[in-house]
Amino acid sequence: MHDMMPSSVEPMMADRGAALLQVAEVIAAHHDLPSLFQDLAQCLPVVAPFDFVGLVLHDAAKHVMQVHVLETAEAKRVTRRLDGLEIPMKDSASGWVWEHQQPILIPSLAAESRFQVGMDALRGIGVQSVCFFPLTTAMRRLGAIGFGCLKPFAFDEGTVSFLNQVAKLVAVAVDNVLHHQDLARDRDRLRLLLEVTESIASHHDQSLLLADLAKRLPQVVPFDFMNVVRHDPSRDVMRLWLLVTSEQSTIEPGLETPVDESPGGLVWKTQEPLTVDDVEREPRFPALMTLFRANGVRSFCVVPLTTAHRRLGAMGFGSLRPRVYLDSEIAFMKQVAQQVAVALDNALNSESTLAYQSQLTRERDRQRLLLEVNNAVVSHLDLDQLFPAVSACLRRVIQHDGSSLLLCDEETGRWRIHVLDFDRNENFIEEGRIEETTQSPSCLAITTGKAALFNERDLLAMGGASPCAQDLLDRGIKSFCSVPLLSRNRSIGALNVGRRRDDGFDPEDVQLLGQVAQQIAIAVENALAFREIAALKDKLTKEKVYLEEEIQTDYNFEEIVGESRALKQVLNQVQTVAATDSTVLILGETGSGKELIARALHNLSGRRERTFVKLNCAAIPTGLLESELFGHEKGAFTGAIATKIGRFELADRGTIFLDEVGEIPLELQVKLLRVLQEQEFERLGSTRTMRVNVRVIAATNRDLSHMVDAQQFRSDLYYRLKVFPVTVPPLRERVEDIPVLVRHFVQKFASRMKKHIETVPTDAMRALQAYGWPGNVRELENFVERAVILSSGSELFVPTAELKRPVSPSNGSATTLEDAERDHIIKALRDTHWVIGGSSGAAARLGMKRTTLQSKMQKLGIVRPQ
Repeated sequence: MHDMMPSSVEPMMADRGAALLQVAEVIAAHHDLPSLFQDLAQCLPVVAPFDFVGLVLHDAAKHVMQVHVLETAEAKRVTRRLDGLEIPMKDSASGWVWEHQQPILIPSLAAESRFQVGMDALRGIGVQSVCFFPLTTAMRRLGAIGFGCLKPFAFDEGTVSFLNQVAKLVAVAVDNVLHHQDLARDRDRLRLLLEVTESIASHHDQSLLLADLAKRLPQVVPFDFMNVVRHDPSRDVMRLWLLVTSEQSTIEPGLETPVDESPGGLVWKTQEPLTVDDVEREPRFPALMTLFRANGVRSFCVVPLTTAHRRLGAMGFGSLRPRVYLDSEIAFMKQVAQQVAVALDNALNSESTLAYQSQLTRERDRQRLLLEVNNAVVSHLDLDQLFPAVSACLRRVIQHDGSSLLLCDEETGRWRIHVLDFDRNENFIEEGRIEETTQSPSCLAITTGKAALFNERDLLAMGGASPCAQDLLDRGIKSFCSVPLLSRNRSIGALNVGRRRDDGFDPEDVQLLGQVAQQIAIAVENALAFREIAALKDKLTKEKVYLEEEIQTDYNFEEIVGESRALKQVLNQVQTVAATDSTVLILGETGSGKELIARALHNLSGRRERTFVKLNCAAIPTGLLESELFGHEKGAFTGAIATKIGRFELADRGTIFLDEVGEIPLELQVKLLRVLQEQEFERLGSTRTMRVNVRVIAATNRDLSHMVDAQQFRSDLYYRLKVFPVTVPPLRERVEDIPVLVRHFVQKFASRMKKHIETVPTDAMRALQAYGWPGNVRELENFVERAVILSSGSELFVPTAELKRPVSPSNGSATTLEDAERDHIIKALRDTHWVIGGSSGAAARLGMKRTTLQSKMQKLGIVRPQ
């Protein structure tokens, strides 16, 4: 049969056999497809007529045929490149070959109606005839190899058979090259994973790590941007943490998207990769897709960022053109993401550790600082010294431009501002100003017991109604914090801090100020308590001095001596009114025992355990009486070298006895009336209102009603004093009490003088009872004392000559009581040569105080003759 072949065929057969050997050699010498097809395009046209040779591979992900290599024979120039062209399977002759695994010959493209897309592409480069052969090995179907000619009907049966043999050899070569590329890609990916590990180890900053990955990853996985989104559990959103892009983007880190509206959120929830081949056709995540389109993003792949302990978020890779992500690419991205997740987890743990250490350090420093603040402020028990100490500590605690304290003013009961600190030559706010809390920024802190924060807008809103807020604005304050000073669940004031910056005070600042305010509140409370204790100590000291003076008084107030009906009637009145707090006016002559009645009222009242303070209003010069009653401040008048507590303050919660109340001048009666009605007054030289709880007992030997008529005594004060009048009878109206009184006084003075007196002569007792005793019990007491002095035996010697009554007028008419008293005083003055004071003076002889005698002399018009 061989002998029957035409002579022209045998050389062709030999040449094609040699060509197959040459193809085998070319395949063995090349490991990349472009150079392989370049050599095939040069050697094969010698034995097979074609102008183009092309490699078309099947894309399993997209299920299309893609042109990988297109070469021309004899260096012909291609007017249109088809490399990378993707042709649907049904529109591609190479796709038909791949599916049916049979060659296809199209002798004339002009007459071919099938495979429109593929045919149009070939016609576009001038191809008139073409044949395709399957590229298949024992392991897999790769694609097809095509030969095209610029002339129709160029391929005969022998050429087709020869090219089919070439295709089988090329299939093995392409398979080897693809395997080699896969191995190289795997090698590169492994190397890259190692580099990622090394990069993770060398970068502790995640932004630097991601930037380094952006340089390395495109070698294996092509992308145009890469990002990391993290899940924020506090708000349940996905937050863009890091973004690396090759193009300018309007997307910025910090972008927050709800979990269900974010590709990263879906990946975080499902822990499955997500790919979008074409953003234009993606119906999900509309808001983000619009943002992606605006920035040119056309496709992306998102993989989970997860460690063995927690799900952190997702990592995304994107491209500016549509593309399909292969399973191998997705698997590699997952491996990279796993490494990044570990690095991110370590970084977050490291940040948490550093943050915790920093928090511990800050807490330690804060506790140390608070201890220093505590030591600084609690060591000052005086408010004037406390304020500078608070200011110095506050400046160290927190940066600010001005500070003040708002404290309750003891004198007015209103809130007063105390400036602590201001960093310029001006006040933070007016020192000492009374502040209405309802119009103050501090009102909210004081009323709620919680810190109140204000920015410039808040202060502007308050400025019209709040002078304090307007002052702050005028001084440039833009951030203001007021923290209440709490003591025993009540606000005693507020700590105010202001800044000229807009950044305000963060929660940590407020918490620190709250802790400082607690220390300041304790210090202020201690200082106020110390001030009160000092005042009470001073008061107790004065009470002690006063009581010591009272103890030295020569009167015996243990009991009231007498059994007369008149005296018992008075004592019944005393018992009736003692249990009340009503004002009592005791009326009676001098020496009748008004003070004893006052003490009895006090001892029978509920105030018996408190102080009983007495004051003889006639014994104090008019100019000093107000100071004696109400006290005065240091410097209130000339000679006021120290603060003095008045008798009303001493008698607080006790009883005050105002003897000779009729001698109080009119201008002072108004102030006394206020004390009786309102229980409040002011010291001389002070604006601070003092409140007291005092029972007032007044006494007088004058006819106050006549004084009211003569406009010498205020009627309103008179009626206020005369709530419960008690009239003490004079001794001449209770003659039956004289023997009892005489025996009482004899025993008293005899015991004191170490004498033994047993009896009082009957005649002497009658004389004592017959005498009128204008000086009343006090005169009797003084007379008995002289008698005891003159007595030498067991019987009382009574100088009855002193008891003779004054001679009656010549007309025989009876003298009035006032005339008798006047004559009696004149006689005593003559006997003592007009000496009033002293132990041998007229006052002592009459049983009166010097001041009382002087008052009576003035009243009766008694003057010493020239």
